[in-house]
Amino acid sequence: MPRVLTESDVADFRERLCEAAERLFAEHGPEGVTMRQLAAELGVSPMTPYRYFKDKEAILSAVRTAAFNRFAEALEAAFAGETEPLARSAAVANAYVRFAETEPAAYRLMFDLMQPDEGDYPELVEAGERARRTMTRHIEGLIEAGLLKGDPNMIGHIFWSALHGSLVLQFAGKLSSKIDPKRLRDEMLTVIIKGVGLTVPA
Repeated sequence: MPRVLTESDVADFRERLCEAAERLFAEHGPEGVTMRQLAAELGVSPMTPYRYFKDKEAILSAVRTAAFNRFAEALEAAFAGETEPLARSAAVANAYVRFAETEPAAYRLMFDLMQPDEGDYPELVEAGERARRTMTRHIEGLIEAGLLKGDPNMIGHIFWSALHGSLVLQFAGKLSSKIDPKRLRDEMLTVIIKGVGLTVPA
C-alpha cells in the first residue's frame, strides 16, 4: 500500500518534478519528453508522476505557471524599487533582460510555446496575465507623469516585442558577431522612445 503523503511531501515532489521537467522540456521540447523519462530523471517508478499530475500537459502547465510568476515577481520588484517614472521603466526593462538571460530555459517555455488547452489551467492563465500586466504598468506611470501620450497597452507591447525579438535572436545565435546585444537593445529602445514621443526631462 502506498504511504500516505503529507502536503509537504506532495509540494516537495511536485517542485522537484517541475524542475526536472523544465530542464528536459527545454533540451528536447515537450514532444521529446515522456512521463517515463521524467520518472527516470527523478529515480522513481514510471507511475509515480501520475500521483501528482494528471499527465504531461499538466506538468508543462505547472512549469510554465511557475516561470511566469517568477518573471512577474522580478519585474514587480524592479518596479517597486524605483519611484521616478523613467528610472522605473529602465529598471523594469533591465529586470526583463536579466530574467531571460539567467533563466533562458524558462523564458523559452513561457513565450515560445502555446498549449492548445491553456484555458483548462486557470493558474497558468492568471500567471500569464500577471506577467503581461508588468509590461504596461510602468508605461502608465510615464503617461500619468505627462512624459508620454498614447495607449499604455499598445506602447507596452511595442517595448515588449522589441525586447523579446532581440533576446530570441541573441539566444539563437543569429546576431552578427559585431553586434553587442546590450548595445543593440539600448539603441533600439532609444529609437522606440523617440518614435512614441517620450519626453525626457533635461
